[in-house]
Amino acid sequence: MMTADEINTIRERLLHLQAELQAVDETSQAAGETVELDQSRVGRLSRMDAMQAQQMAQETARRRLQQLSKIEGALRRIDADEYGYCFICKEAIDVRRLNADPTITRCIDCAEV
Repeated sequence: MMTADEINTIRERLLHLQAELQAVDETSQAAGETVELDQSRVGRLSRMDAMQAQQMAQETARRRLQQLSKIEGALRRIDADEYGYCFICKEAIDVRRLNADPTITRCIDCAEV
């Protein structure tokens, strides 16, 4: 069972991580924009590099949004006093596991299954 101080510490970590991810998202949106195929401006290899960079930026953005979604879920669980309990078995998740990843939703036993 987590103490109120531990939950507040985790809430602050989640809010800080959320703010960082949102700031990165705002500054990196241009990297995922459509690659211009104007051959007079960019050579074939440069376009291929740009398209690869675009794909990597889009995947990074997808993962960032997924992490933001997990953070929002954890914050909702904290607000609803449901944080720290396994979704599967409803037992308390070890505090060390939550400190390693505060968005985790399963205890170690259920995660292994």
